[in-house]
Amino acid sequence: MADPKGFLNHGREVAKTRPVADRVRDWNEVYVPGSLLPIISKQASRCMDCGIPFCHNGCPLGNLIPEWNDFAYREDWPAASERLHATNNFPEFTGRLCPAPCESACVLGINQPAVTIKNVEVSIIDQAWEAGTVAPQAPERLSGKTVAVIGSGPAGLAAAQQLTRAGHTVAVYERADRIGGLLRYGIPEFKMEKRHINRRIEQMRAEGTRFRTGIEIGVDLKATDLKKRYDAVVIAAGATTARDLPVPGRELKGVYQAMEYLPLANKVQEGDYVVSPISAEGKHVVVIGGGDTGADCVGTAHRQGAASVTQLEIMPRPGEDRAPNQPWPTFPMLYKVTSAHEEGGERVYSVSTTHFEGDEDGNVQWLHLTEVEFIEGRLTPKPGTERRIPAQLVTLAMGFTGTDRVNGVVDQFGLELDERGNVARDADFQTNVPGVFVAGDAGRGQSLIVWAIAEGRSAAKGVDRFLTGASDLPAPIRPTDRSLMV
Repeated sequence: MADPKGFLNHGREVAKTRPVADRVRDWNEVYVPGSLLPIISKQASRCMDCGIPFCHNGCPLGNLIPEWNDFAYREDWPAASERLHATNNFPEFTGRLCPAPCESACVLGINQPAVTIKNVEVSIIDQAWEAGTVAPQAPERLSGKTVAVIGSGPAGLAAAQQLTRAGHTVAVYERADRIGGLLRYGIPEFKMEKRHINRRIEQMRAEGTRFRTGIEIGVDLKATDLKKRYDAVVIAAGATTARDLPVPGRELKGVYQAMEYLPLANKVQEGDYVVSPISAEGKHVVVIGGGDTGADCVGTAHRQGAASVTQLEIMPRPGEDRAPNQPWPTFPMLYKVTSAHEEGGERVYSVSTTHFEGDEDGNVQWLHLTEVEFIEGRLTPKPGTERRIPAQLVTLAMGFTGTDRVNGVVDQFGLELDERGNVARDADFQTNVPGVFVAGDAGRGQSLIVWAIAEGRSAAKGVDRFLTGASDLPAPIRPTDRSLMV
């Protein structure tokens, strides 16, 4: 363990962010570069000898948190990196993007601020990259088996890396023009600079993984042809069908899904555009949806120079402390202020959009809403609370309902769906079609990056067992696992 008295001697201290006035003028990550290492040893020392590390259960990956906290406290960075990579293929992704359910399960968090697990994690991996200790791990021998992975998000990349290291020849198919899935085009640059993805891709290339961009399975290449070409297939295409808002005026110009808006801003950073084709500059922006995707839209609108930004949420504002029905060590729904919210804008809770109003040219100009309240367990409009707010750009960030059915992958493979509309799978993550596996949001439904990586790693074990009869690859979860959180 780390310092036995660390949690008594040191309070929680998190990564410092750059001043708002500075960071909204660029797209760099919001944190002050190098600000963590001077404090991280003390922060790691707060990890207690708690007997049962509930943080393990809070993390779907089963990260060995007390072990790498101890190494970080002692500043043994190579050992810390080795322990970190033992359970997580991409800690630089999770260290920046995960909402840290491990911290919600931290024993210290019962009556004190939890250990800064996420900050320790990202410090370890950033230091490892800088020191050059993150090296390719090519297999000693090849199995002669081939695997196709559909989708290059965290689940697909994790499955691909595990299977490549097991000796199989793996090709990752991505319909976009660059590898990364939602990591590339759904996560804004200010949350994670894409150089982190690029260097992982180079590591995977050096290990032997092959990448095929601009190919949509089911459209450019039939799923049945892919099945004939490879010994096994992993579907990691995500849950990309966005939840829509069927209200009058939805067809007006200026009303977009979040995943129509955010990727274009990222493409500007990639050099594909000088200015985003959908820009918030000078406009009154309304973001519908109070989750992380909504916050990403808020931060993007700030950087594009929006005249105002308003974020709407149909549910009541969460509390700042755990609700009685969300006891430790479960993952609680708490009021959260992200870096994007620190930058400005208004957040409005318990409201529902009734319709949009446009001008004579068909451009959205106003959003009409009403307050709502729970009556007999149902959200019901409150009479007399109707009003309108200016809205010249509206983004819908209300989550996703399932995997894409348009491209034909589900039908062409002949896949069965479960009761939630996701691709059904067995204990080995195999679908009803032998040799076809599913991992990540396509099989689980919309979830977190840690679940995606955990599913990719577990599905890889199932594929390896299918191809060789046995597998030594780790499997952190089963398809039915829900752990302590969704």
